Amino acid sequence: MSNRLFQGFIYQMKDTVDRMIGVIDENGVVISCSELIRIGEVRRGIREQVAYTSDTVTVEGFTYRTLGGTRAEYVVFVEGEDEVAQKLTAVLAVSLNNMKGMYDEKYDRNSLIKNIILDNILPSDIYIKSKELRFSPDVERAVFLFKFHSKGEAIPFDMVMALFPDKTRDNLISVGEHDVVMVKEVSSVTEVKELEQLAQSMADTLEAEFYTQVSVGIGTAVDTIKDLAKSYKEAQVALEVGKIFDNEKNVNSYENLGIGRLIYQLPTTLCEMFLSEVFKRGSIEGLDRETLSTIQCFFDNNLNVSETSRKLFVHRNTLVYRLEKIRKLTGLDLREFEHAITFKVAMMVRKYLASKNIEV
Repeated sequence: MSNRLFQGFIYQMKDTVDRMIGVIDENGVVISCSELIRIGEVRRGIREQVAYTSDTVTVEGFTYRTLGGTRAEYVVFVEGEDEVAQKLTAVLAVSLNNMKGMYDEKYDRNSLIKNIILDNILPSDIYIKSKELRFSPDVERAVFLFKFHSKGEAIPFDMVMALFPDKTRDNLISVGEHDVVMVKEVSSVTEVKELEQLAQSMADTLEAEFYTQVSVGIGTAVDTIKDLAKSYKEAQVALEVGKIFDNEKNVNSYENLGIGRLIYQLPTTLCEMFLSEVFKRGSIEGLDRETLSTIQCFFDNNLNVSETSRKLFVHRNTLVYRLEKIRKLTGLDLREFEHAITFKVAMMVRKYLASKNIEV
């Protein structure tokens, strides 16, 4: 149990209760108190006196009560030995015990989800455990994977937690030093675009407020808890494919990876064979940076010569000359749709092989 959780509640009650209040642990150490100077004090003998009773106990000007019955791990205390102190102790014990229960349940749910996405639990145990934790197994959820690329003073988990959209229905799990997973509950009508917008908003805020670079991969929504592992793997693929084929974007969803997802799953030997068949040896090396920029702009403008020449601030005839030069060099006329598709795929395959440190 986090001491900070108790201390946050005690601190909020400080102005409401005009007495010293706090919590001690199983060793008799004050772990939370309305008077900060008291934190760390050891109250010897208190545990023994309250260990076998669920009622209040008064000792040296303070009233004590366990959280959750006899032999509980924590003990709450209130300054005073009068009736008011006894009532306050009872109220605080119930409140803190309920808070502890919700915290522990949330923590256990996160542990369950972490074991699921990392394949550390048997499929037959998933539904049994989710039922024990009252965690609905048949709700649509999608996995967001946040990967931090730069180190900062703040811990990645804490940074994402500060922006956590819905702490009651969603779950946040740390899966590595730089990786944080958010499992978000979605509805059947939620579109991928909405998830991308949420991820983009969070990524932009993280970069603006914490001065850190972060990428987000989004898996597909799944309707059973056991399929969260599948959504997590898809989020990982989305990050990898996005890094290879579209490194200018910091948010990529598995459903919108397009042909890059297909190429990523191809054997490298098949990719090398494809390139050797499409291009003559040395033809790709003959394309300088200006020519490659022209090709990219031509693709971005849907193979429209007039629109591309306008965007490049060149005469139409100049663009036609460049395209003809490309045709002679590669044997592909980019003004023809099939040739353009072949060239586009070939360049993506080349980029994929480069990411694998394979020379082509």
